[in-house]
Amino acid sequence: MSNNNRLGELLVRERLISLTQLRHAQDEQQKSGQNLGYTLSKLGYVSDDEITNFLSQQYRVPTVNLDEYEVDAEILKLVPKEPCERHKVIPVSRTGNALIVAMADPTNLNAIDDLKFLTGYNIEPVIASESAIHAAIEKYYNVGPSYDEVMAGFDETEIDFTGEEDEVNLLELEKATEDAPVVRLVNMILLNAIKKGASDIHVEPYEKKLRVRYRIDGVLAEEMTPPLKLRNAITSRIKIMASLDIAERRLPQDGRIKLKLGKGREMDFRVSVLPTLWGEKVVMRLLDKSNLQLDMAKLGFDPRPLDDFKWSINQPWGMVLVTGPTGSGKTTTLYSALSELNKVAHNISTAEDPVEYNLHGINQVQMHDEIGLNFAMALRAFLRQDPDIIMVGEVRDFETAEIAVKAALTGHLVLSTLHTNDAPATISRLLNMGVEPFLITASVNLVLAQRLARKCCNDCKQPMKYEKKVLEDCGFTPEQIAAGKLLRGTGCKTCNGSGYKGRVALYEVMRFTDNLKEMVLQGASTAELKMGAIKNGMSTLRASGIKKIIDGVTTPEEVMRVTMAD
Repeated sequence: MSNNNRLGELLVRERLISLTQLRHAQDEQQKSGQNLGYTLSKLGYVSDDEITNFLSQQYRVPTVNLDEYEVDAEILKLVPKEPCERHKVIPVSRTGNALIVAMADPTNLNAIDDLKFLTGYNIEPVIASESAIHAAIEKYYNVGPSYDEVMAGFDETEIDFTGEEDEVNLLELEKATEDAPVVRLVNMILLNAIKKGASDIHVEPYEKKLRVRYRIDGVLAEEMTPPLKLRNAITSRIKIMASLDIAERRLPQDGRIKLKLGKGREMDFRVSVLPTLWGEKVVMRLLDKSNLQLDMAKLGFDPRPLDDFKWSINQPWGMVLVTGPTGSGKTTTLYSALSELNKVAHNISTAEDPVEYNLHGINQVQMHDEIGLNFAMALRAFLRQDPDIIMVGEVRDFETAEIAVKAALTGHLVLSTLHTNDAPATISRLLNMGVEPFLITASVNLVLAQRLARKCCNDCKQPMKYEKKVLEDCGFTPEQIAAGKLLRGTGCKTCNGSGYKGRVALYEVMRFTDNLKEMVLQGASTAELKMGAIKNGMSTLRASGIKKIIDGVTTPEEVMRVTMAD
């Protein structure tokens, strides 16, 4: 009997999982080739901790928490990365002639024999979850060179581009971009951003300083300050990677870098180069397909707003509008709606600027304003393509709004975005664009406003006492203040000392009911529409944030930062 089958039977016997769950996990395991314990944990049938504790009791082998353990570099040198990945193990420490090794499966005698032969030590297994071992291997074995190590191989006197723009020799510049420290430095900037979960990289030249900043969980922070003399070499290296013209330094340019990171993972960087007073500023947006969360239940929706949103996108026709500032997750929300609607029976077309993620089964069109292909032209073309569902990147002007409304009225479902502060203000924005009130009331199904708030770091969040006035200013009711047990991250290695790790969406979902339509036809103001929507049960962005605070997901400071007071 294989170890996997034995583990499955033991878990069923101990009633930690059902037989049906075991069969499902075994089917999934055959498709993925992963370990059974890892598959059960991924499916949510049993947690990593439950499996490790169970194995520990079953085989009388101690467990180890790799998150709280710092493995010495000398120990890591004893076992190369390849056998660690193959056997799902990692060396932890050494006592005398025994090497203590964390294993996902302590009964794997092949692994123990291999390691004994490789190191010459007796192997003493301890148990850790497969996901924890995988994370530890990534942490310890995939460490790239540090900034200091990269710069150690660089002689600052070798390249000097401080003259006037016209004096820069392009041949010298191309040669400089191939200089090993410059190549390594740019690679390090890109890979570091991926490891830290950054959404944007800013490379900014100033008169006496060159700085690199990362936007992590929506907040910019300085990462490094390379020597100013590397300014043009770094910019040109990025431009070459993005297939841009390094000779053109007076006009803005846009491009794309695609990195392959092994195990089939790809990362796209959308590159924007802007000429500034002291040189070209480069901003790169990271587009990680593997991190695209398209499951609506996991985006942060509360039950009622989620029901309303699902109702609106499953209507045969009408408009669904998503609103919020740049970087508030509008695209992710629209993509999650499209992935739910993406069925063989539906013809779905999208007009995007730019296309951020490729979705199989959906016809995505990239806008090109320079040749006249804008949202309005794409919309007109879509209507001749027998569409069922249309997604327009943004309603920017009357022409686009007019065609979108007409498409919604003629039997199509139209999804789009706008830039407004909240859901009720979206109606006023359409009116200001010149769309007639009766067309708005006839076409709009629902308006959703959203923001992204940083989540408390799970590894260091602690109960936190807030002053009553702070909570009152945030919008807490006396009952909520009395009942609230609020949490806040204290700062740790996981969150780089910020107390926050990851983000959660706050939603304001306004279903366009008959009484709201009547108010629009009677010329109601945005404030009156908002009051009417709240009476209908709409939860505002601030109220959505307060619920997340009470649930221990985020903090009052964060909700006040990203939302306006009601």
